[in-house]
Amino acid sequence: MTKWIDQTTWRFLLVGCINTLFGTSIMFLAYNVLGLSYWLSSASNYFFGSILSYFLNKYFTFQKKDKSIGDILPFALNITIYYYIAYGLAKLFSSLSVSMKDNGTMLVGMCLFVGLNYLGQRYFVFQKKE
Repeated sequence: MTKWIDQTTWRFLLVGCINTLFGTSIMFLAYNVLGLSYWLSSASNYFFGSILSYFLNKYFTFQKKDKSIGDILPFALNITIYYYIAYGLAKLFSSLSVSMKDNGTMLVGMCLFVGLNYLGQRYFVFQKKE
């Protein structure tokens, strides 16, 4: 059985920090400066962040050396499912003003997404074949 916390976990967290700075900047810029909706703002984070995340996680975190694009569909499916679960759940837990609620729930959604996304990528998308 694979250990829950190992080098892969630490690499995923490092990539997550880089990706979070990138995606969060896009998300809050889209919401607060461009005036896009909650869903478009958070989706833009994950659309652009997912592109960066795919390459960093495939080659650095999970160290898959193949040049195959066969894991793009499972990766996109993983991201999509956990995006809607995380942000849908986060949206349910807020009772603040609209602006505070949306900013707060985007942060909660980000946290939920990180955990779910890690498990999906580790055990579904980039699983090691034995």
